[in-house]
Amino acid sequence: MVQTTAIHSVRFSPAFARLVARRRRLVACLTLGTLLPYYAFVLVAGFAPKLLALKLFPGSVITIGWPLGGLLIVGTWILTGIYIRRANGEFDELTARLLAGDAQ
Repeated sequence: MVQTTAIHSVRFSPAFARLVARRRRLVACLTLGTLLPYYAFVLVAGFAPKLLALKLFPGSVITIGWPLGGLLIVGTWILTGIYIRRANGEFDELTARLLAGDAQ
């Protein structure tokens, strides 16, 4: 019964609600930051492929689609790194303070 009370006090504390809200907000922003460019790229490839077929510069064999595709991948790595940094830093610290009972 003591464990249930401890879980209940953490679960319904305002600090826990703030932690969950901050994490959800971050995840929503990062998800949009990942999905919107990917879907835009796919839509452009499907409905206006000539845009992605433009050469980087005259005489080039590389089209603009290749670097854009690479940027999508690198951008996803960066957004993942942002989440990991925040999760291992800010969110872990808030969780530890919450479990210790001195979160505000």
